[in-house]
Amino acid sequence: MPIPMNLINLLGCADSLPQAWQSSIMGRVGGANIKVLRMDDMAYPAETHDYAEALLVLEGQMRLSVDDALVEVGAGQLYLVPAGLPHAVAPGSQGTLVIID
Repeated sequence: MPIPMNLINLLGCADSLPQAWQSSIMGRVGGANIKVLRMDDMAYPAETHDYAEALLVLEGQMRLSVDDALVEVGAGQLYLVPAGLPHAVAPGSQGTLVIID
């Protein structure tokens, strides 16, 4: 049976990316981008957006710094970042992350 074109293997797509924190847009839903990336035990600097974003850890763990607090987001967990909230990813974050923004 052929695989439908709208079936996306997120883990496979993340594995094929050339480097950590280089996201690839997998599609759009309701105006939001769905992106996948690898964290590879690397930090990501603080950023702020004028839109909310959802951070879904597919595998591994993300160490998210929000308001001077460290939030551990594990596999299968989703963190909702409100618009305007500065956030950064701390060292020690590894695995596959889906960003919906």
